[in-house]
Amino acid sequence: MPATYPDLALPEAPKLVDNLTHFARALRKAGVPVGPGRVMMAIEAVAAAGFTSRVDFYWTLHACFVNRPEERQVFAQVFRLFWRDPQYLEHMMSLMLPAIHGVQEEHAAEAAAKRAAEALLDGIEPEAPEPAADSDDTQIDIDAAFTASQNEILRSLDFEQMSSAEIAQAKRMLARLKLPVKPLKTRRHRADVTGLQPDGRRTLRAAARSGGEIKSIARRSPTTRWPSLVVLCDISGSMASYSRMVLHFTHAVANTQGQGWAKTHAFTFGTRLTNITRHLRQRDVDSALAAAGAEAQDWQGGTRIGACLHTFNRDWSRRVLGQGAVVLLITDGLERGDPAQLAREMERLHLSCKRLIWLNPLLRFDGFAPKARGVKAMLPHVDTFRASHSIASLEALAEALSDPKDQGEKARLLAALAD
Repeated sequence: MPATYPDLALPEAPKLVDNLTHFARALRKAGVPVGPGRVMMAIEAVAAAGFTSRVDFYWTLHACFVNRPEERQVFAQVFRLFWRDPQYLEHMMSLMLPAIHGVQEEHAAEAAAKRAAEALLDGIEPEAPEPAADSDDTQIDIDAAFTASQNEILRSLDFEQMSSAEIAQAKRMLARLKLPVKPLKTRRHRADVTGLQPDGRRTLRAAARSGGEIKSIARRSPTTRWPSLVVLCDISGSMASYSRMVLHFTHAVANTQGQGWAKTHAFTFGTRLTNITRHLRQRDVDSALAAAGAEAQDWQGGTRIGACLHTFNRDWSRRVLGQGAVVLLITDGLERGDPAQLAREMERLHLSCKRLIWLNPLLRFDGFAPKARGVKAMLPHVDTFRASHSIASLEALAEALSDPKDQGEKARLLAALAD
């Protein structure tokens, strides 16, 4: 092997096999299932393809180690820290240090960066920097005795900034979440001795059996039924971290008894629409999401919201939106297609369901404004507009469902759009 690699930040006398082995261990600690067979495959592939080009080297290892769509982001971050960044250890240490709001850097870590940092640190505990001897800064002691518990902190933490351990804990919390719904009144009635409405037909039938004499007034009350839940989840590149957690939540709703939903239907969309309802019926969440990921070939691809909604309205709307269905639309609204088509399809979707709730992770930003064309086209045609970036935001869905007048952030953003 040649001793110089201009595109890669490798040591002067690199040991290729050792480096690839350590890289594979880091991937495994970060959550990517890598075994000895894949390490041998990677060594042979790099020997055959060479690594004078950083791009070729990246995609060679990507082809050997990445097997599922959800592993791409983790691989990209581990690769960046291990092979490309000469100061990756210092960067990882800074990611692992405890941060205080208003003191830390005003930029968040990239998706999966914290997980990659934990994998490469391999148990090393970062130490906070000590103040200089001549520093006049006053030392502040923070009493954490009455601070929020770890679960409370995790509830408000952004999905994209979670470590691998935090994601595992968040998934367990999502599995216990419930999304109860109230039954809907129908136009059908049933006999009820305590009902408020008189039942003329039953009253006259009873009178006919007694010679026409009305002895009592029969009463009735309206029957109820449970609505269906339809989830439309964006799995494009900008939504990958959030859609994965939302699908965990959807699986919990679909497989938990006593929540009231008649049926739960789930669809993913990026550049095309995919029905993953049957996959979410599997009891094991990992098997269900693995099957759904294999079915949806456009994971972490582009975004064509209008075209995908057109396909749903044309092929699936009449099948799944009857009986007063509630629709959860999870997307950031960053449309690359025609906004006029998106507005038409959103209007049709809104008229076809009982309630349309839009969950957008971009609402986590305080300064979010409806400036994107897709957001402007979609906003007028939803009933409720809420965030979906954390466990707490998903828990707030129960409040939105219990209050039919809840609009979330829709009214404020419509006012900003009018201005």
